[in-house]
Amino acid sequence: MKKYKILYVEDEPFLGKIVKETLESQGFELLLINDGALVLNAFKGFAPDICVLDIMLPNVDGLSLGKQIRNLYPALPIIFLTAKVGVDDLVMGFESGGTDYIKKPFSVKELIVRIQNQLQLINTVGSSKNNVQAEEIVLGNIRFLPGKFELISDTKQIKLSSRESQILTILATHQNQTVERKLLLMCVWGDDSYFNSRNLDVYIRKLRAYLSSDKRIEIVTLKGMGYHFIVP
Repeated sequence: MKKYKILYVEDEPFLGKIVKETLESQGFELLLINDGALVLNAFKGFAPDICVLDIMLPNVDGLSLGKQIRNLYPALPIIFLTAKVGVDDLVMGFESGGTDYIKKPFSVKELIVRIQNQLQLINTVGSSKNNVQAEEIVLGNIRFLPGKFELISDTKQIKLSSRESQILTILATHQNQTVERKLLLMCVWGDDSYFNSRNLDVYIRKLRAYLSSDKRIEIVTLKGMGYHFIVP
């Protein structure tokens, strides 16, 4: 069984020690770094499967790191740890490369569940690269390659996060149909909590922006139900 590697960036020594020891007791291999300036060099020898980043860090903050990591490793899951969870904060985090958010203070049990969920999501998408998931889905004038996390139009190519790709895959396989909000939440996050529901709102907003080059494509919100994905 594979031993997953976690790059954990946290400058609070006591919290870092507790999280590191707990995750290692659960079978993860963990590298703890307390300075944002040291993170990118750590990739050369460690090659993590997932990153857990505190946002408030010395020298280089977590959001800046997220952007750099996302550019270098487009499919790598990044979980941000932060005391701020307003909508604007969530948007900023996801725009900086995050695939999940955890509010401080948090339980290590919740962190483990979210790490496992991110890894499961990556494995689900990655293991299907040789079947339908890797095929091209045509959405109007836009091509969607789920297995490569890419949207391609005549004017640009967009790299999606794994979670964006999963949400769009569900919508794209239900073109011109209604997809229940709860179904999306359960498929992507494994529960339909208020926090995850807010995350979904952010992702839907981002997907609308990505697809805006073809004005015929719409993700219509059906209040109290879900979304209707209109594709020509």
